[in-house]
Amino acid sequence: MDSPQSKLDILRHSTAHVLAAAVLEMFPEANFGIGPNIDNGFYYDFDLPRTLIPEDLPLLEEKMRAIIKSNHPFEQSAIDAKKAVQLFQKAKQNYKVELINDLVENEKSKEVTIYKSGPFVDLCRGPHLDSTGEINPDAFKLTSIAGAYWRGDAKNKMLQRIYGVAFTTKQELDNYLKMIEEAEKRDHRKLGKELDLFVFSEIVGKGLPLLTPKGTVIRKELEKFVLEEETKRGYQHVITPHLAKVELYKKSGHYPYYKETMYPIMKVDEEELILRPMTCPHHFELYNSKPRSYKELPVRLAEIASQFRYEKSGELSGLTRVRLFCLADAHIICAKEQADDEIKNVLDLIDYANKIFGLAKGKDYRYRLSLGDKDDNKKYYKDDAAWEMAEGILRNTLKKIDAPYFEAKGEAAFYGPKIDVQMKKVNGQEETAFTVQYDFVMPKRFEMKYIDRDGKEKEPIVIHRSSIGCFERTMAFLIEHYAGAFPVWLAPEQVWILPISEKHTGYANTVADKLRSANIRVIAKNESETIGKKIREGEIQKIPYLLVVGDKEIAASSIAVRQRGQGDLGAMKLEGFIEKITKEIKEKL
Repeated sequence: MDSPQSKLDILRHSTAHVLAAAVLEMFPEANFGIGPNIDNGFYYDFDLPRTLIPEDLPLLEEKMRAIIKSNHPFEQSAIDAKKAVQLFQKAKQNYKVELINDLVENEKSKEVTIYKSGPFVDLCRGPHLDSTGEINPDAFKLTSIAGAYWRGDAKNKMLQRIYGVAFTTKQELDNYLKMIEEAEKRDHRKLGKELDLFVFSEIVGKGLPLLTPKGTVIRKELEKFVLEEETKRGYQHVITPHLAKVELYKKSGHYPYYKETMYPIMKVDEEELILRPMTCPHHFELYNSKPRSYKELPVRLAEIASQFRYEKSGELSGLTRVRLFCLADAHIICAKEQADDEIKNVLDLIDYANKIFGLAKGKDYRYRLSLGDKDDNKKYYKDDAAWEMAEGILRNTLKKIDAPYFEAKGEAAFYGPKIDVQMKKVNGQEETAFTVQYDFVMPKRFEMKYIDRDGKEKEPIVIHRSSIGCFERTMAFLIEHYAGAFPVWLAPEQVWILPISEKHTGYANTVADKLRSANIRVIAKNESETIGKKIREGEIQKIPYLLVVGDKEIAASSIAVRQRGQGDLGAMKLEGFIEKITKEIKEKL
């Protein structure tokens, strides 16, 4: 427990206890749930006589600072479980009594650990700081109130959860709060509405986003980018059905593992069909549709593929967690000796795509080598030698390209280890964006073969990969990354033409027509509004270029150019501007 991270965890857990003590002062009849440390802070669950309001949080913070100033020691005691039940029954702490009884029944505990700080006593394994005075009174903040079912079970009572953050110094707290404030401004759900990119409809259904014309432009540009780049790199694009017989997923082994997140079976004629949660079995059937030679390998089958997975209502969130998503999917069927180069090429494609998006390796994203767990009978396919070889190939490839990565046991898929692309979000949290998986199981289940140079049948391996992940999640990430100010090539509207008055609209339309002929996305803003208001609106909508036209521009056959982030660039001939913006679009600037 001596590492800096663990000391911070201890500080945050100790601060949660101080919060509980403060709540008890405000509500003597409060009943306590649990209060662990979490990333950047802590929370504690309470059963209270009234609903908390945001104005309660500053009051609780003041009480917490008084407790910190009192410098109460955290005193640990191991007591008989039966005595602990009596202690918490007397204090009318029913949830603590339930936890103790569970410890006795499930873990056969005869003793439990309690911590006392001042008059406050809590059931806790610890560890804690030596005293409340070690908490910096200026380096914590209570941030929000939420509902939480006791023990995460919707059948239980809804408790009130208070979240907080805690750090060692005030500067760290201020930096964190500033980052969170910026993250809230960049929230893709907020910007998506403000910039008119996507909507949801109750009658369409939860987790089923509708992309507006503007949002669709971004999606189509991403698709075009993927299709063109993958084609350059030797991928063959295919189209497969959005549903299949359940038998296909039983054969692949997906059905037993994923049936809880798959949609209900549909009985059609004599067949049982299901919406597909992934495309790999379809691609394997394409591979198996004819005999294959070693000369054909690697076969790289790619698809812009819609997939369906049931997400619980409480887990749905904007474009990041949806029930229908579209993946830039691909499966590389190759000989074992080709795997090293193919994985390296996949990682090169991912790095290239991220570079285009302005993401720096090691800063904005890194890799996680997700390994198998021999003790997990559900997720571990029993072939130790195959696991070791596959994990070794992935590890060596990451080392060869000097990729920033870390290892995580037990995070592998059931059919082999994988490399997860871990993206860092604006709020500092890391999230798996997509994966590169080494698969030595599916070729066996689908009896995939190729004829080698000696005329003998051999079994290939499969590499599952995505180039930019799920389009919905990637869009959400990019909206937040760019704060809605998309680079020119991705911007739904690249140029606005702003006539100064009504008499200039004819020239504005002529300019717009010439830009459209050059495949530039342009809007002529001919509304009867002041030029100042039009410019402000264009800046709010984060339009890359605003072109003002008036008497001077008409006389000189020119345009007055305003560039987002650069301001007024002055007068420019239209041909020169078209050359400038076309170059930026082509180079994806």
